[in-house]
Amino acid sequence: MRHLYLAATGQNRGKTTASLGLLDGFRRRGLCAGFMKPVGQRTVIEDGVPADEDAVLMREVFGLPESFGVMSPVHIPRGFTKAYIAGDVVEDLGSRIDVAHATFADHDVLLIEGTGHAGVGAVIGLSNAAVAARLDAPAVIVSEGGVGRPIDEIVLNASHFAAHGVRVAGAIVNKVRVDEQPGIERTLERGLARHGIPLLGVLPYRPLLSNPTLGMVLEGVGGRVIHPGPDLDRVIDDVAIGAMEPRHMLERVGAGTLVILPGDREDAILTLAAAHVAGEAWRMLPSTVEQIDHLVVQTPGAIDAGPEAKALGIVLTGGYQPRPEVLDAIQQAGMFAAIVPEDTYPVASAIHDLLVKTHAGDSGKIGTIKALVWEHLQIDRFLEAATEAARP
Repeated sequence: MRHLYLAATGQNRGKTTASLGLLDGFRRRGLCAGFMKPVGQRTVIEDGVPADEDAVLMREVFGLPESFGVMSPVHIPRGFTKAYIAGDVVEDLGSRIDVAHATFADHDVLLIEGTGHAGVGAVIGLSNAAVAARLDAPAVIVSEGGVGRPIDEIVLNASHFAAHGVRVAGAIVNKVRVDEQPGIERTLERGLARHGIPLLGVLPYRPLLSNPTLGMVLEGVGGRVIHPGPDLDRVIDDVAIGAMEPRHMLERVGAGTLVILPGDREDAILTLAAAHVAGEAWRMLPSTVEQIDHLVVQTPGAIDAGPEAKALGIVLTGGYQPRPEVLDAIQQAGMFAAIVPEDTYPVASAIHDLLVKTHAGDSGKIGTIKALVWEHLQIDRFLEAATEAARP
């Protein structure tokens, strides 16, 4: 059995994306391919047993037969780390991983997904580097777009794997804006080659894979919905802060933009609502005509700015409740809107840091991932990088 350990340089770098695509690619090659996540930090209860959510995802998407005890042998739920340090955990967790790993001996290839960067898990003696060494599996490191940062991150993580005797088979750089950076793949390849690390592939940036949906934002910030809009599953393309005059704000608003602004900025709220209404129909918005007339004078072309100025939705911060006529305007415009009690900065930070996970029901997203990896990563290079597992 060949096996490969997939690690990342940090959270939300695209490790799950790479795992989905690579496992799909191995199976397209006609191979018996398995998946294992030795140490999980995001545990869910599935079929009455604990399992890492990525193991649940892979099992559901690919119909894998192994039990969750095999695919996800060790979990780190809340409070586990303190209990381990206090000496309350006496079980040999490493042996649990060994037993699970041996179950895949009859597979052609096993994809092993780590948790975070190379050092994650060290607190319980099961860092990614330590587990990869234990399983004698070469590592592939996933980072994200840029030039200096991904190279720095990959080299740093590679040094930790090397310190544990783990061979780094190569790296993947995800979320790369290839259209904006001609020659970026060659630049990354040369930069990593200076450190003896092969670049195994680059995955282009796709908003669908990187950005949250309106529903995810709503769940993440805990807002109260004023109007759900047409589709809470709509993926956000961009985020803008509405802390400026309406005419300047509209310059930063696109059709996929979520605008974050204080709930007492009625001028900006009404401008965004009116931009959603075609032609002169904005004059039908209740009790807002005088205010919008004033905005038209102050913001030439704002109301008829076209679909490119129609924001995807708004998040109103500070807990400020707009007047009833402003709420009516939002609802009649049909745009997504929610009120949150926190101020603008922490809300914007929370949305920026929102971890976007892939779920088995995200069929469109999963299909995009499979196609993207198949097109841009050469599966045979990863099979060549994988090595035979040491037999017990």
